[in-house]
Amino acid sequence: MVFDPNVEFLLRRQAKAALRKRARALRNSIPDRARAERSEKIVERVVTSEPFEQARGVASFWPMLERGEVDVRGIDVAARKKGLSVAYPFLRNDAEMALLCCDASSLVERGHGFAEPPENAPELAATEGVVVIVPALAVDPTGQRIGYGRGFYDRLLALICPPAFAIAVSYDFEVVPEVPATEHDRRVDMVVTDLRTWQITH
Repeated sequence: MVFDPNVEFLLRRQAKAALRKRARALRNSIPDRARAERSEKIVERVVTSEPFEQARGVASFWPMLERGEVDVRGIDVAARKKGLSVAYPFLRNDAEMALLCCDASSLVERGHGFAEPPENAPELAATEGVVVIVPALAVDPTGQRIGYGRGFYDRLLALICPPAFAIAVSYDFEVVPEVPATEHDRRVDMVVTDLRTWQITH
């Protein structure tokens, strides 16, 4: 029996959509204080990890706390204490993501649902030693993740990793046995939760 790849793709997309919906509901069911405590543990694991300790630059994201995202603001603080350049995602043409260096105080919401740097901020060169912190609604043991479904990070990681090193941050209850990946999905290099850390062998 020959399975139609187009049908398989559609089924995987439907499975991802269902998993995304479930992950959002689960995340929203957790009390704010519990998410904050888990976030602190995640930040501590990230900033004491070997890739972060050896980093030359860090690209993070400003958390959408109203959506229950992992509060990674402490990563910005730790990176600046080390004298590292810190960048945040900026959408060009509403599609392609760039990493622009700026202070957190200059981040503003530009209509895409998350805080972005000024358009004229300098770009962080994606070289060896650059660590990219990636949000995830769900993640599996192989480093496949589910985001919000727009593919911004997948396109970015396809361009810059390697040499950049991608770390997905997720609450441990968001770890799933398998993410139904599609052709354009990109695995991260490491996963950090509030309970464990593991590096992916590509």
